Amino acid sequence: MEENKSAPSPTPQEELHYADGPIPRPNGWMYKGIRIFGHETWYASPKVQLLMVSFVCFLCPGMFNALGGMGGMGLTDPSAAAKANTVLYAIFAAVAFVAGTIANVIGLRITLAIGGLGYTVYIAAFFSYAHNQNVPFVYFAGAFLGLCAGLLWTAQGAIMMSYPEEENKGRYISWFWMIFNFGAVIGSLIPLGQNVQNIDANVNDGTYSAFLILTFIGAMMSLVLVNAKAVVRRDGSKVILMKNPTWKSEFKGLWECVKLDPWVIALFPMFFSSNTFYPYQQNEFNGLYFSTRTRALNSVLYWLAQIIGALLFGYAMDFTKIRRSVRAKAAYVAIVVLTFGIWGGGWAAQKVEPDRAHAGENAEHLHDWADGKSFIGPMFMYFFYGFFDAVYQIAIYWFMGSLSNSGRKTANYAGLYKAFQSAGAAVFWDLDARATPINTMFGATWGLIAFGIVCAFPVIWFRIQDTVSVEEDLKFSDETIEDVTVTGVVDTKGADHV
Repeated sequence: MEENKSAPSPTPQEELHYADGPIPRPNGWMYKGIRIFGHETWYASPKVQLLMVSFVCFLCPGMFNALGGMGGMGLTDPSAAAKANTVLYAIFAAVAFVAGTIANVIGLRITLAIGGLGYTVYIAAFFSYAHNQNVPFVYFAGAFLGLCAGLLWTAQGAIMMSYPEEENKGRYISWFWMIFNFGAVIGSLIPLGQNVQNIDANVNDGTYSAFLILTFIGAMMSLVLVNAKAVVRRDGSKVILMKNPTWKSEFKGLWECVKLDPWVIALFPMFFSSNTFYPYQQNEFNGLYFSTRTRALNSVLYWLAQIIGALLFGYAMDFTKIRRSVRAKAAYVAIVVLTFGIWGGGWAAQKVEPDRAHAGENAEHLHDWADGKSFIGPMFMYFFYGFFDAVYQIAIYWFMGSLSNSGRKTANYAGLYKAFQSAGAAVFWDLDARATPINTMFGATWGLIAFGIVCAFPVIWFRIQDTVSVEEDLKFSDETIEDVTVTGVVDTKGADHV
């Protein structure tokens, strides 16, 4: 390409320099720079693309979480939700295992768009069930969402772990988690506002209708993302992928992902435990011990706690004055402390509550925000459960992201993570559907989390390095250095002069 001599020269304050000159970017509208709050970005940048994915999840799984956080997907009887979620997570686990392969072949954008549709169908099924107890529709919706969620979360995980530069992964994961859970906060305010006077009944039709519309908008929003090959980072590098992926190459790549880096196997128990606490926390602790309107309030606080946890932990993981390998060890210690501190407090709260057979049998005995002191303690416990969830899952994503910057490899990591996570969730939703004693559910959940943390020790302590070289990531791809870097010079005012 010819250098455009007439291009205006940016001032030193407007231009970011590297060793060989200004930031290189290709021509085209999606690389045209714009300044937001004094910082330059462009449409095909990791930051913009991750923010868009965050808003997709804000509208799809965020609304799902808002309704699920009330217990029973808004129903007073949680049995239908428990059975549907068992089907959902069983299918989710099976699909997620190969979802990285699917995403690598059809592309992350299409994978994400297909994935978003399942949330609309799932909420429609519970809307229907609230009126006609249509059990087959609920089961179908659970299976369909399992298929779709496996695709959506694999694509989301790959984008979140492979698009950012190494030094920004913690904050990018944090941004995603905050926006995603802000969706759950906003979504939880809908049933809270509509059910203020509702002490012991299903949420109303307006709640389900609002969620139907929002989840559909989220699914459609996925279609305006750019393909992963078009993304260019601030340093001019591109996401490492396969140039010519085939179903054969990507199924082989899934096997090689584990064969070439068997350390990741030690993270599988942590993956498995990372959603096992939802049945206990949502259907049992919040769903059985609180009034309908207070469940809605608790749901708001639970997801708000996730935002706080994401902000604190995500930014701490990018504290570059400390080497990444040391930060990984510090994060591990923090998780150990939080696990035994929060879940120890949880047992103190749980052991004074009634068992499943007697929980909620009398509406007057449910915790309600009008109760004052008897409500405050359990409410704060539920808040800290949300905080722990954010820290635990952000840590897992950050640990996986520290093992590779390759879009192809991280798609497989994300798929494996969601496969084992969903398998664990399916087991525990089934236990909940079988009316397993609540104290048993609590103990099994806490024990699995602790076991997962112990198994992850060698990965965090010995495998995570301060950086992963491009050459190392290219071993898992058919691309070359030239394929993942951009030649040319573009001024940082954003004009398409190259």
